[in-house]
Amino acid sequence: MDFATADLIDDFEDELRSCETQFRQYGGRVSFAGPVSTVRCFRDNGLVKKLLNTPGDGRVLVVDGDGALASALLGDMIGAAAVANGWAGAVINGAVRDVAALRTLDLGVKALGSNPRKSAKDGVGEVDVPVAFGGAEFRPGDWLYSDEDGIVLATRDLLS
Repeated sequence: MDFATADLIDDFEDELRSCETQFRQYGGRVSFAGPVSTVRCFRDNGLVKKLLNTPGDGRVLVVDGDGALASALLGDMIGAAAVANGWAGAVINGAVRDVAALRTLDLGVKALGSNPRKSAKDGVGEVDVPVAFGGAEFRPGDWLYSDEDGIVLATRDLLS
């Protein structure tokens, strides 16, 4: 999939939402896109692990961890499971860990930062509910496009 978010804004500005959060790139795939699935959780990655261990079908998991950096919501093992299951990427409004290993995975990963501390694994949170951060709402089924310039969202696949 070849695209640039700046070009998408130029061509489809009226249809797109742009996320203002200045994420860092952690995955081996710099540009990624796909339909959105969401998780809302706080310092507990049980639902993240559960979802990324199911068929991704090219989806992007958007995790609203409320911006918490005290523990990681994604690491190398969950990231490897995401690759094996066909996920395109993950956007984490929180922290990741195992950043050297994440860089080797064919997975788009954006997060606020990193912390080696593990999170709880109780599975507390919500799945496939709208989440919002960075001035943008991420709705299940919307399309997310991410590259080095940032993240944009549309209600449809703009590249097909």
